[in-house]
Amino acid sequence: MSKILIIEDEAAIRRVLVKILSEENDSYQVDEAEDGAAGLEKIKNNDYDLVLCDIKMPKLDGVEVLEEVKKIKPEIPMVMISGHGDMETAINTMRLGAFDYISKPPDLNRLLNTVRNALDKKQLVVENKILKKKVSKNYEMIGESESINHIKVMIDKVAPTEARVLITGPNGTGKELVAHQLHEKSERAGFPLIEVNCAAIPSELIESELFGHVKGAFTSAVKDRAGKFEAADKGTIFLDEIGDMSLSAQAKVLRALQESMITRVGADKDIKVDVRVVAATNKDLKTEIAEGRFREDLYHRLAVILIKVPPLNERRDDIPALIKHFAEKIASEQGTAVKMFSSQAIQLLQEYDWTGNIRELRNVVERLIILGGNEISESDVKMFASK
Repeated sequence: MSKILIIEDEAAIRRVLVKILSEENDSYQVDEAEDGAAGLEKIKNNDYDLVLCDIKMPKLDGVEVLEEVKKIKPEIPMVMISGHGDMETAINTMRLGAFDYISKPPDLNRLLNTVRNALDKKQLVVENKILKKKVSKNYEMIGESESINHIKVMIDKVAPTEARVLITGPNGTGKELVAHQLHEKSERAGFPLIEVNCAAIPSELIESELFGHVKGAFTSAVKDRAGKFEAADKGTIFLDEIGDMSLSAQAKVLRALQESMITRVGADKDIKVDVRVVAATNKDLKTEIAEGRFREDLYHRLAVILIKVPPLNERRDDIPALIKHFAEKIASEQGTAVKMFSSQAIQLLQEYDWTGNIRELRNVVERLIILGGNEISESDVKMFASK
């Protein structure tokens, strides 16, 4: 059901609008208010999908209602109803955030089209919010240990800035979660987060992958191609496992950071890019610098903020929460009931040596859910989670 509120002080017009909308679609639930103050009170106490609001009314006029709604429930589309003398005001309401306006007396086709378009927009906003919550939940940081809470505080402080961040920690600790949180809580969240696994791309292709190439730059370059830096324009690029990047590619990344410019492989033309760089590595970059495998100047450009993600063995207090999170997520993915873990099973898992960190724990939880009993017991852990 789509809930629609009509705020109109003229009873005759109000009745016409209610009749048109009610007869147009059985799924329209139409409510009405006789003036701006009554309408605003209803908006505060109900969840409407659309509001049709007259401009000239006693107590509160339509412009005042619109301004207040944009403060308290900005997601509700507002369609303004204007008389002949209100056209300039109606156009101004669009600048204030109104979805559209219709004239009195209402044209049937324009009214219905405007209502349908406004409801479609509201549905799109709702779907986008749900999708964003799902995406955010996939990259949620689970745990309340001191080390994880410290990271969460750092993310909240650093994310709104333009500072570059270097994330360190062993494989499987969740460095990519930190990168996603930094992006989602930044001013760049409406633009892309582009991930590049530097270790997975052959050294001879890394420059083309990052900076793009022009046709004929090498044998397989059959057409011009934009690179990851261009794809991330106005957003964030996450350079995972940057310690595995070749020295020649490091030099080009350094230039991109210094000058906000990149050059496609085989081209002479510079391309301006506006990109925030977040990098991650499981290596000790200071050792890599000492041994000539990583540029010191690039390290200092990247490591404006350092975030160290601890191994799971250093945050064992978070294991019960992680087990619960993975059990719920796996059940949701498989469409099954959530399996509980006994306290003895959880305690035994807390004592394990988690060399593969959170990634390994997730695999073990899935294995226990598939092979264990209705409640995962200590004996299930001993039988199926042995190292």
